[in-house]
Amino acid sequence: MAQKKRYTNIDCANTSSTLTELFQWQKERRAKNKDLEHTIAQAPYKDIKKIKQNRSTTSITWIGHSTFLIQMNGLNIITDPVWAERMGFGKRLTAPGLEIDDLPEIHAVLISHSHYDHLNFKSIKQLKGNPTYYVPAGLARTFTTRGLMKVLEFNWYDSIQHSGMTFTFVPAQHWTKRTLTDTNTSHWGGWVIENEDSSIYFAGDTADFPGFSDLAERFDIDTVLMPIGAYEPEWFMKATHINPEDAVKAFLELKGKTFIPMHYGTYHLADDTGPEAIARLDAEWKRLGLDESRLKKLLIGETWWI
Repeated sequence: MAQKKRYTNIDCANTSSTLTELFQWQKERRAKNKDLEHTIAQAPYKDIKKIKQNRSTTSITWIGHSTFLIQMNGLNIITDPVWAERMGFGKRLTAPGLEIDDLPEIHAVLISHSHYDHLNFKSIKQLKGNPTYYVPAGLARTFTTRGLMKVLEFNWYDSIQHSGMTFTFVPAQHWTKRTLTDTNTSHWGGWVIENEDSSIYFAGDTADFPGFSDLAERFDIDTVLMPIGAYEPEWFMKATHINPEDAVKAFLELKGKTFIPMHYGTYHLADDTGPEAIARLDAEWKRLGLDESRLKKLLIGETWWI
């Protein structure tokens, strides 16, 4: 039997952990008392009708966690679609910003990697339309065995043209696993979405790593969708999840114009909470004296019309 290909990070950065480290984290977690009742607020008004009718304006709607509806060039794009009520042993902390039935017809689905909080097939199969799935290398078979045949695989820096737009799969520092035997057998990364007027960088799931500066040299990035949660305990998570302060540093390295935080407050995947992540983000933004207008902290279900 042919050996499965295993993907690696830039500079072969190690993201594995030992059972001893895992048990130590779980021991620490049991000793913590976190407030999970204080959650990220839902937007008081949601532009459902306007979103469904939109054919020309670029917009970004935060569904929750790493799931966004992005509208550009008349296309409706979903990133990492997950509407799951539970993730592992934990219940979803906030309702999705938009229900699947409230979405317009989806044309493209961008997947960052295979972890369950980023790839949920129950959600995917409920999407309206007949989208094309743009996925990391090694992941297509996971789709086709479920009857989803319009799937294209990408290695880092592979690009494709679609309706006057360019989708480029770009590096991240992370890892993948869905079963006991498939660790790192598919790739991971982010996506740069470009048209003639603007560009959006969806970072997927990533630690702090040297690739952000390289992306700034290759792309003129306007909007950065960057994770800020699932970083605690940092001694355990640092190799795979970026903390809020390093997320700001990455944003500056990317030379982006607008920062939209994500990957916080929806599922309790690590020991930090959504409000804690936002408080640290705000404190770092203020410490560095950055323009507050460049930080767009979307409420759940809020749409930013660009």
